[in-house]
Amino acid sequence: MQKTKKRKIFMRRRSGFTLIEIMVVVVILGLLAALVVPRIGPQVAEAQRTTAQTQIRSLEDALEMYRLHNGFYPSTQQGLDALVKAPATSPVPKRYAEGGYIKKVPDDPWGNPYIYRNDNGRIRIISTGPDGEEGGEGVNADISNEN
Repeated sequence: MQKTKKRKIFMRRRSGFTLIEIMVVVVILGLLAALVVPRIGPQVAEAQRTTAQTQIRSLEDALEMYRLHNGFYPSTQQGLDALVKAPATSPVPKRYAEGGYIKKVPDDPWGNPYIYRNDNGRIRIISTGPDGEEGGEGVNADISNEN
């Protein structure tokens, strides 16, 4: 009877993980992460650029619908918000679509607002990219409907 009690106590103590076992698993996971993360990084950056290009094309489509209904694009001052809510400043659209042209103006994949410019009917939509500033080269280059 005494041996049975000792076995039960031994079995209870052996049911968990030791600190060494947990540390070994953490080190192995760290090594795996160190190998995998550098390979994923460039793909994430490319996915963000592709997302920005897709959003810019969608904004262009909404702006084109706005122009078809009203005969002109929103002014630079009215901005992309004119696609969500009818502008009250000049030029005021006469046949604004009920409910607007989009539900909400998205931010770019880096959390920055898109820049909208209307230069005499020439429309520019710009994402400032990961650095959040206009201009830049390489991975920090702006993304626009012109490139």
